[in-house]
Amino acid sequence: GFLVVIMARQQLFTENTVTAVLPVMSQPRLGKFVCLLRLWGVVLVGNLVGVAVSAWAILALPIFSMQTHEAFLALGEHILENTPMQMFAKGIVAGWMIATMVWLLPSAGSAKIWVILIVTYLVAIGEFTHIIVGSTEVMYLVFSGHAGWSEYLFHFGFPTLLGNVVGGTFIFALISHAQIRSDSDR
Repeated sequence: GFLVVIMARQQLFTENTVTAVLPVMSQPRLGKFVCLLRLWGVVLVGNLVGVAVSAWAILALPIFSMQTHEAFLALGEHILENTPMQMFAKGIVAGWMIATMVWLLPSAGSAKIWVILIVTYLVAIGEFTHIIVGSTEVMYLVFSGHAGWSEYLFHFGFPTLLGNVVGGTFIFALISHAQIRSDSDR
């Protein structure tokens, strides 16, 4: 999914955390901050609607075997084994990794696909939580009746989103801002 979204130049929530926050950090103004929050809100809601439609389609359309449905359930249940604090902490790492990927892509040239595949593979094998990817798996549980919306929102959604924002925005943007600031001071 990441590969298609990024290569098609669609708007990925964690992709917007770095590039959009640097101007706000350079010249902090209430108006810029409001615009940033609006951008994040629109992109996040759009991503989550797309994820919800995907999760529902995977469940409702007769395209997967029963074994595949059981595997989807197991994936979602495995995510929910994390505590909210683990979701937050793992979300920080995932947010940072995706932000790093976005930062690397302009100089990756013809290796863009490999950069995306390697970073998303590392997120997957590290079992780091990401608000968009994980939402597909947890919403699948919700739509199948194996989890409730409160579990999605409070156990997974909010802690993961906050972790992704901290990792993808504050940590990476602060480092990037400091680097850009020191370069402009020369």
